[in-house]
Amino acid sequence: MYCKSIGLAATAVMALTISGNADARSMRAVGSSTVYPFAKLVAERVARANPRLGTPIIESTGTGAGMKLFCAGVGERFPDIENASRRMKASEAKLCAANGVSKITEIQVGLDGVTFATAKNSPLANLSQRDIYLALAKTPFGKPNRAKTWKDVNGRLPAIPIRVYGPPTTSGTRDALAELILTPPCEANASMAALKKSDENKFKAICQGVREDGAYIQAGENDNLIVQKIEANQGTIGVFGFSYLEENMDKLKGIPINGVTPTYDSISSFKYPGARPLFVYVKNAHVAAIPAVRAFVAEFTKESTFGPNGYLRRSGGMIAAPNNIRARSQMAARNLAPLNLASLK
Repeated sequence: MYCKSIGLAATAVMALTISGNADARSMRAVGSSTVYPFAKLVAERVARANPRLGTPIIESTGTGAGMKLFCAGVGERFPDIENASRRMKASEAKLCAANGVSKITEIQVGLDGVTFATAKNSPLANLSQRDIYLALAKTPFGKPNRAKTWKDVNGRLPAIPIRVYGPPTTSGTRDALAELILTPPCEANASMAALKKSDENKFKAICQGVREDGAYIQAGENDNLIVQKIEANQGTIGVFGFSYLEENMDKLKGIPINGVTPTYDSISSFKYPGARPLFVYVKNAHVAAIPAVRAFVAEFTKESTFGPNGYLRRSGGMIAAPNNIRARSQMAARNLAPLNLASLK
């Protein structure tokens, strides 16, 4: 079965190459809604500089949904690039391999923060990770969640209903919310730490499972819609990438977590609990057939693009990765060395 899938993949990519080379179709990227606005800016630059390559198509599908599309196979009908607001998972790498997508290059393109934002006049001013866990977990510490207001989880918080608009399960931001914000306070509990060793699946269900009773509202992959929802509904909270908060600071305020406000500096230093890296994944089998792929990753990793003074910072709000990470990303974009899939978790 595995050999057959590779054989089919090879045939597909040959067909892709033969079907017109650079004119076969435009480069296509899928994935993260957080990376989407940055990738769009890069795509526009590529199109202006290389008109013959066509305008790269960028789709906001969510990281998880994008991975399924990216890993579905090799050939003209499958995406060339996956934008991700978290690292590829081992399970996704296995799916890729099963479908003949065996050589993939990982490129870190910047940093972001999973931010909690609310309307400027909201009484919510500071939350701990424990507050958020007790408010949003489906079964905090293994018990049904009956909290209705923020005061129910912490007596120092206002007695306003818990209503949080956030990304769906297909989103990398949702994964980051679970891993970076919800898990640490849960795992700090001795019985939960012991459960992690004895039954990791049950541990994840308790520490990362999110309420389904209306306190957490899945708002799709359109982060601008979440901004509109929390602006219109006082006391509600939205969860999205930092760039969307920075873009709407006239309407919204970022809620500090553990006393740390989401800012460029707090995220770039990883002092902010929700700080995370952003990635682009390249399907190497498509590079020869779709020349815009090389042009896209080369443009994305220019210092004038993703550096501290690059246009992704000035126009899009991306937070630059440290110098050594940017240097590594630039080398990866040049060499397209395949990722060691066995290193993924």
